[in-house]
Amino acid sequence: MHQHEHHSGLRSAFFINLLFTLIEIAGGLATNSLAILADAAHDLGDSISLGMAWILDHLSHQEGDERYSYGYRRFSLLGALMNALILFGGSLFILSKAIPRLIQPEPFDARGMLLLAVLGVVVNGWAVLRLRGDGSLNARVAALHLLEDVLGWVAVLLVSLVLQFVDVPILDPILSIAITSVVLFRALSFLRQTLAVFLQAVPPDMNIDDINTLLREVPGVCSVHHTHLWSLDGEQHVLTTHVVLEDDSSREEAASVKTAIKDVLRSYQLSHITVELEFGEGDCIMSPDAAACE
Repeated sequence: MHQHEHHSGLRSAFFINLLFTLIEIAGGLATNSLAILADAAHDLGDSISLGMAWILDHLSHQEGDERYSYGYRRFSLLGALMNALILFGGSLFILSKAIPRLIQPEPFDARGMLLLAVLGVVVNGWAVLRLRGDGSLNARVAALHLLEDVLGWVAVLLVSLVLQFVDVPILDPILSIAITSVVLFRALSFLRQTLAVFLQAVPPDMNIDDINTLLREVPGVCSVHHTHLWSLDGEQHVLTTHVVLEDDSSREEAASVKTAIKDVLRSYQLSHITVELEFGEGDCIMSPDAAACE
């Protein structure tokens, strides 16, 4: 059920965002508002991003096969990376258009800008609600795009209200630069997070030293080495470790240790756990100087 709702949320967000982008482009041209046209360019990138998120997220739920043994979870991560890059590139484009207008502001239709702002808050706010509660990095980036659109439209709404009473055309490029600067900062943050997952960094809420300490406290464990922890997509984490037991440990004792280790790791909610059991010093070809049991 959750998976179906998740696909439905991305699909709905994609179509409503694409439709509103077309309205936004027409409205921006009609009002001659750079803030609206800049947001239209941003929303066009969002539409492309949401479309990719929808397609790639669908692929990400396929089971593993001979080619992708862990499954297709990283297709979702690929969508998050592409979304962040599009958001980053779109922000730079908007800034290149907005900065010259600080020097030569142009007149625009403040009333039309106000009407579009109200519509923008409603449409993008509804799309954010459709994605609320989804924890995947892909959907979180997509929801970020839409949430920033809501905040941007709130700012446009406030400025357009001011412009109903005061004629200050430079407020339009100033607003577009302010919105874009926030978006650019967030895009860089998500790009950094996504790249960290791609590079198999340890998930930010976990610590390998703490895990090793817990494993060493399991009865029958002499030492632990080659512990690796990474994430498939920002949600599903994988752990592998080598555990050294006494030389004369029996089959039953080894099985008991393995069960105890998985019980200890249960609180970390790992998707995949691989425990390599070794017996005494020198049993691991990857670690010829593995610690001996005392």
